[in-house]
Parts: sequence; structure tokens; C-alpha cells
Amino acid sequence: MFETVLIANRGEIACRIIRTLRSLGIRSVAVYSDADASSRHVRLADTAVRLGPAPAAQSYLDVARVLAAARGSGAQAIHPGYGFLAENAAFARACEEAGIVFIGPSSGAIEVMGDKITAKLAVEARGVPTVPGIARPGLSDDDLLAAADGVGYPLLIKPSAGGGGKGMHVVERPGDMAAAVRAARREAAASFGDDTLFLERYVQNPRHIEVQVLADGHGAVVHLGERECSLQRRHQKVIEEAPSPLLDAETRERIGLAACETARSVDYRGAGTVEFIVAADRPDEFFFMEMNTRLQVEHPVTEQITGVDLVEQQLRVAAGEPLVLAQHDIVLRGHSIEARVYAEDPRAGFLPTGGHVDAVHHPSGDGIRVDSALLDDLDVSIDYDPMLAKVIATAPDRDEARRRLIVALGDTAVFGFPTNVEFLRLLLELPAVAAGDLDTGLIARELEGMRFSEVDDRACAEAALLLDARATRDDGAWGRRTGWRLGPVPAARVYRLHAGTAAERIVAVRGGGARLTVAVDDAPEVAASVRLDGAAAAISIDGRARRVLAHVTADAVELAVDGAVLRLEERRVRHDGDAAADASPHLDAPMPGSVVLLAVADGARVEAGDPVVVVEAMKMEHVVRATTAGVVRLRVSVGDQVTRGQTLAMVLADEDPDGKGDGR
Repeated sequence: MFETVLIANRGEIACRIIRTLRSLGIRSVAVYSDADASSRHVRLADTAVRLGPAPAAQSYLDVARVLAAARGSGAQAIHPGYGFLAENAAFARACEEAGIVFIGPSSGAIEVMGDKITAKLAVEARGVPTVPGIARPGLSDDDLLAAADGVGYPLLIKPSAGGGGKGMHVVERPGDMAAAVRAARREAAASFGDDTLFLERYVQNPRHIEVQVLADGHGAVVHLGERECSLQRRHQKVIEEAPSPLLDAETRERIGLAACETARSVDYRGAGTVEFIVAADRPDEFFFMEMNTRLQVEHPVTEQITGVDLVEQQLRVAAGEPLVLAQHDIVLRGHSIEARVYAEDPRAGFLPTGGHVDAVHHPSGDGIRVDSALLDDLDVSIDYDPMLAKVIATAPDRDEARRRLIVALGDTAVFGFPTNVEFLRLLLELPAVAAGDLDTGLIARELEGMRFSEVDDRACAEAALLLDARATRDDGAWGRRTGWRLGPVPAARVYRLHAGTAAERIVAVRGGGARLTVAVDDAPEVAASVRLDGAAAAISIDGRARRVLAHVTADAVELAVDGAVLRLEERRVRHDGDAAADASPHLDAPMPGSVVLLAVADGARVEAGDPVVVVEAMKMEHVVRATTAGVVRLRVSVGDQVTRGQTLAMVLADEDPDGKGDGR
């Protein structure tokens, strides 16, 4: 067995690999870019090597730098994780030539399975069923047009290289074929540098089912059952489970044997996944789609129901050991479902987010597993894949696993920027998902009907109570800025709360200790109580109690309830309830991005509402305006990369033009 292994990856998969390396007593070497210098995988590893700047091409994708890191750290082997160089045949070959073990299949197997046409031909030779169509190298536009009628409509135009749905086109009618071929050709060339295309029959109501295989260098091949991966958005998996609720025992055996034959077709070695497409109305008929020559994101659900550590098996096979598992040793017990947590905003069309993690709360409990790269005060770069973590629930049956996962997602919170946690929870609650009636188009059909949480009176009251509790706990009476003073006690502590573009809400809190009351806007006062327990708070309002996760600062509250994170910001008021203090002098970035324009010069005087800094994020410009009158002190320059919440400028009162009273 190896003494030292380098992990040529980052994020949650690097953390997960380190866990197995540690259990086997193997020294782990992390690599990182400048954007990941403080990341969790760097902190967990026994040692870490800097690769280069944030762009992946200059760090994680730089083969020479990765190999130099391996040699310099004394690593005998490299685990590629998934993504980046994991399915790069040239990298696998470079490892072989450098005398470093690539923990994965041979470069030849990667090459064959990395091209969908050669892969299809290879598995057909082993009797594995493939989707009817035409697939051979060098098909011209005229060849594709001539073959279309024989394939039948609707059909699917697919690029031979790449994946992720790029360049794929469904064609319903012959008249649309020529334009679709031209578009697919352009997109394939732009995305993969290879415009080779082929045709397949389009399977109606498709379900995406994949089979995990293990193979050693001594001729043994086993499968570990299948995973259902039909819940997808834009051809990207969102929720996966094992086993599939679609297949019966006889089909499960046949599809497993087909997966093993696929592995044998390229003399496969290590852990791999064979992907099949199955029509929902014909579950006994399956077709080979492709083989992923690496560990899959969704591998934990297989581990949970088989008890097999797939990373450990990868290591043992790569070290030359024979598999000690025979097919009869693989027994599927229970059901497991995984949800992928992404840095993306479902309310904004799933645009990627990222930025500073103010705090994170992971779930725990029976049957709950979390694979995560998140830490409090971590900066999540927008340079890489937006997946942050995976929450996995396992139980004796599917419905209990689903319900456990719903509860676990309700106990998951990433404070600092939007994520898809609430979307995942809503998805799992859909009747079709509960019934196991899945297909790859389900999310697109159901998304418009999903109702995301909004800030309501309850959330406003909770935010005010938490701000009040924090002031009491952290500042005491003398430091309180919500109305405490010598002399008569003010009637109420008043909070002006803002949530996005919603109208301002006024919340009054009276009393103290266990005798609190709260009133939102003009509503009557009701009894309330707050009990803090770390990130969690038990809040009762008018006799109705609920548990929330929260992150509270001096002037903002992020509430997480049932997976939804709602942010409410406060503007200060006088003790008598009248608007008093000026708006904050800090102008902060609303999201991560790049400074593209400074609307005023340093030292200029502005009025409230004047534009000061323009930040570009996700190809959109966002104008940051002054919230008070005064003199501008800029903290950034054009071209700077900024994180969410980073102070871009200060607007200082005329009597404090140098910012000496800022206190920061």
C-alpha cells in the first residue's frame, strides 16, 4: 500500500478522500490555488502544496505543476477525484511516464470511454444494448441528414466529445434537422474543440440509471447495484438515490451484468460508473449511454447501502491488490438518497453565487452523512464548480430515507450567500418524487409551481427578537444601542428591518428576560420568548414556537427555516421609535464580482442615492449607491475582485472627512 498519496482536486471530494487515507494510515498531500489557500481540504491534509493562481488552467489543470507537487512531496500515487484531470487521458499517461501511480483506469480505457462513438462501438462488441442510431467517426452533415429518417423522430443529436448536455439537440420534425445539426456542430466545436456528431433515438420520458462497478488488475469485475439519477436540471444531476425505485430484481441483475461487460470491453481497472437510459414506461429495456471512468459525485449512496468504501477499493486496486469482494458478497441493504448543495440562487434562475461564508450549520443524526468543504469564515470562489456539500440520508426503506433527508435539509444552513437548499427540500416533497415517479424532465415541469419562502411578519418578529437578544447578551446594558439610557426607561426598542426590495417593516420589542412582547408594524403586541443554543434558537411568538437556525450580527439577521435562508438588515432608530441614526456609512458589495467603474473620485462629496461603485457579477452590472450624504473614501479600484459583503467605500459625515471616527 502507498505511504503518501496526492489528491489532485479540491473541495468536498478532496476532504472525503483524505478521510479514507487517514483511516488507512496513508499520508495525504493536498494541492491548492491561491483562491483555496484557507480551504477545508488544505487544513485537513497532512501537507499542502500551492499550485498557482486561482484560474484552474494555471493551477488544478496544470499537469506539470501537479506532477511537480507529487514528486516534491514524495507521493507515490495521485488520486484525481472527479472533475479537473480525473478523466484526462493525457494526465493519466503523464503519471504513467513519470512513474507515479494514477488511481484510476489506464489512459487507454479513458480514451475509449471518453469518446461516445468509440465507447458505443466497444460495448456493442460485448453484447451491451445501445440506443438505436448511427455512430461512427467522421459523419458529415449530409450523412446525418440522410440517416435521420432511419433513426426515426424524435431523435437526439449528440456530440461525441464532452458532456453536461452541451451541443445536444432534440429534433421532433425532419424540417428542423438541418438547422439543428449546424447548431450542434458549432456548440460542440466551441465547448470541446471537437465537432464530431452522431444520432440516437430520443427516448421519451427517460430515466437516468447508472451502475457502480469495481475491477482489479487480475481480471475480476463486480457491480455494486444501481443508482437512480433522473432528477436533473439542464442535464446536471441534483438528487441521486440507490437503489432505483424503478427496477425489479431481474432487471437489476441484467443491467449489472451489462455494466460488468462494459468494464471488460476496455480491460477496466478501479472504480467506474456505467450510465444507462431507461424509458419510464418500459423499465425492463435499458440502453448504454456512457461510462464515467472515475469516482462519481453520488458514490456515497452506494457506499451507504453496500458498506463498501469505494475510495479504499480504488487505493487497493491501484496498489495492485486483487479484489476481495465477489459478486455474492455485495448485498444491498436499505435505501439512500443524496442531495447536492450548490452555491446558486434558485430565485434568480439558478445563477451561481459564492462569496464569504458567515457561518455554516450541518445536520446530524441517525442515517445522516454529510460530505462538505464548508467552514465558517470561508471564502467560496466563483472560479470553480459551485457544489459545496452533499447531504445523504439512509434508512431501511425509500420513504423513510426521503423523509430523513427532508428533515436534514431543514437543519442545513449556509449563511452569507444564497444556496439551493430550500429548492432541494421542496423537490423532495413533490408527490411525484415521493412516489418514485421520476424522469429527467420532472424539475423543468415542476419548477414554476414551487413556492419559495418570503419574509413575513413572523420572520420580522424573529429577527427583531434575535437582534435584541444579541445586544443584551453581547453588549450588556451599557453597550446597548437600542434605547438603554440613564433616566426613564423607553417604552419600546424599535427595529427598522429591510429584506431585499420589500417594504421596510417596523418591529417593537418590549420587556426583558422571559417577559417579552413583540409587535410588527401596526399589529397588536403579543407575548414572545427567545432561547439561544449556539446557531439554533427556540422562538415562541403568541404561543407558537419553532426552532430556527440563525446568524446574527450587529445590524443584520439571517434566518434559516426549513432550508430557506432569509436575510433581514436593520437601520438604527431612536429609543422613541423615530428615525434617528444615519444609514450605514459602509457601502458593501452585494455579491462577489469585479469592480468595473468608480462613479466618483476619492474625496468627492455625494448625496444619498448617488452612484459610487459599479460591480459586475455574472455578466450583470450592479450599482452601489450612497445611503447617506458625505465625503467618499474609496476602498477599491477598477479591476479589483471583491467578495460579497466586502466594503467598497465609506461615505463619511462632513465633520469626520478622514474617517477617524469610523472605529474599524
